[in-house]
Amino acid sequence: MNLKITDSEKVDIFIHKQTKWKDKLQLLRSVIQQTELKEEVKWGKPTYTLNGKLVVAMADFKNHLALWFHQGVFLKDEAKTLINAQEGVTKALRQWRFKQDDEINPKLILQYVEEAIENAKAGKEIKPVKKKNVSIPLLLKSALATDKVLKESFNKLTPGRQREYAEYIGEAKREATQQKRLDKSSELIKKGVGLHDKYKNC
Repeated sequence: MNLKITDSEKVDIFIHKQTKWKDKLQLLRSVIQQTELKEEVKWGKPTYTLNGKLVVAMADFKNHLALWFHQGVFLKDEAKTLINAQEGVTKALRQWRFKQDDEINPKLILQYVEEAIENAKAGKEIKPVKKKNVSIPLLLKSALATDKVLKESFNKLTPGRQREYAEYIGEAKREATQQKRLDKSSELIKKGVGLHDKYKNC
């Protein structure tokens, strides 16, 4: 009989597989576990929620480790540790990065997490604005009409991702630039990823 693995066990495995960030991840986890947040795994990363609301998450990258605050824009950030990883695009998310030689202050981490919890309880939240219609530029329309794989891949994307590609290609003033952007976008679309995904994970 196969026993279902719990989220906490998934986090155990995630940290166990680490080489570079194992100690720091374990330390961050031990701090967050002092709070009332529920430990889950979303998008393959340790994520901590309050009544179903995303509060904070941990993510590992090649050159840094990140602590994500999903409504971090509301944090006072008195220690000036938080950054917006995608200025002009990301409104609520804020990231606290740690490099390999950085020291982690558990007391300060706990202070930020507890403030994030209080903000969540108070309902402080920026909700994404949903746009209904996706306006497809002519060049992209033509490509979708002639490339079956591209069309199928594009249709599988979320409306938000479709809009990102449409706006990226359509905003270029010169046709040559539009074509260049279309070529770049086509590769990513066929991989099933969004235009800005790499920034969302850094």
